[in-house]
Amino acid sequence: MNGHQWSTTVTVASVAPPRLLDVVRLAAGRGVFRLASQLMAVALAVVWGAAVFGQFANAMGLCAWLLFVPTAAEKAALKALPRMRMLTPHVARLVVRIAAAPVLALLAAFVAAVTIDPSGTVALYLAAACWAAATGLLMTVSGLHRLRGRPLLDAGAFGVLTATVPAATTVTWLAGWTPIAHLSLLLTGLLAITASSLAALPRDWVLGGGANRKLLPALGRSVWLLGLSELLDVLALSTVYLALTLAGRTTDSGPLYLAVLVASMVGALLLYQLKLYQPATSARLRGTGGASGRARTFRLLRAAERGGLAFAAVVAAMMALPAGRAVLATESYAVLGAILAVEVVLSTMVIYANFLLENTNSSVLTLTSTAAVVGLLATGLIALAVVPWLGAAGGLTALVLATAVKARALRVLLVRRHPELHTSTY
Repeated sequence: MNGHQWSTTVTVASVAPPRLLDVVRLAAGRGVFRLASQLMAVALAVVWGAAVFGQFANAMGLCAWLLFVPTAAEKAALKALPRMRMLTPHVARLVVRIAAAPVLALLAAFVAAVTIDPSGTVALYLAAACWAAATGLLMTVSGLHRLRGRPLLDAGAFGVLTATVPAATTVTWLAGWTPIAHLSLLLTGLLAITASSLAALPRDWVLGGGANRKLLPALGRSVWLLGLSELLDVLALSTVYLALTLAGRTTDSGPLYLAVLVASMVGALLLYQLKLYQPATSARLRGTGGASGRARTFRLLRAAERGGLAFAAVVAAMMALPAGRAVLATESYAVLGAILAVEVVLSTMVIYANFLLENTNSSVLTLTSTAAVVGLLATGLIALAVVPWLGAAGGLTALVLATAVKARALRVLLVRRHPELHTSTY
């Protein structure tokens, strides 16, 4: 075989559900990492005070969506490869390169910004952007290890990253470092872990010949559409932080960030569990099996829509009364926790519905992407209306109502594509 031909080496991608012990280990690795991130935020809020922590939280919140730019490649691989029944080196190379490209671009921009103004706002936001994108790259590489039948490399990588977070936080606490210095230290550790994880992949999965031009358009389209819905959902959260900035309430970003960390942890663990079972789900919902997935999606979306309407009625009643408005505007964690509980339930239903629908066939990906655009616009408009009045509570309220709007939009689009659902699910 000459240097211009592809390697014939293949690795069969298993469609069997992961073993329970592996699921527990993997979930523990990601869960402890999320918990460490939450404890880091609490510690930094104490160390830096409300004003500085608010700037840090705003940067992290606005850049959180970048995590889902690299992970779109992982999501496409987990859906497509079980149906292909093989994992070839050139497919893996494309996945790695698609995921790594935004990280490299952001790192170059960050180095330039730090060189020009080491303590500037641009450098802070680029540091947060690099952290989010590089975390997504590590998740994608870990997904390839799982498809190779080596899930413990996933758990190991995030176990080491978990240890890095409190270590960096302790250094920042003792040395009195700034947010930029803290994120730079975290980023250094993350990049080292990611490089080690990449090195553990087969050499021709990372450093082989050029990309297959025939495969790139198909895989690129799948990456774009599968990743777009998650990316827009997180970008919708970023619009809430933007609304706080525009309203001059950046300090409220701190309470919102701490509250959203809980929802983010639940959402991240849910998405991770879905990814663990995605190869099996993709194979099960292929072809005629997609009908059951669409029917269940319809029921979940309808339940989320009704839950959103009930929440809207309660908020409207409270806003109509001075005492109710005062309660919502207190910024107490009891109020934030109550709204957060509703948001977690509704978003869980919509995330799972989206997951089922995406794994039925490729034609529905335009529906999920369109609904995600509707959800993004709804979040921004609602946030602009309520955040100036209610601060962090208004931000969470916008997320809840926008989730219901997204559920409604996706259900309507789904029924238009499959009108039989409207009668068969009642």
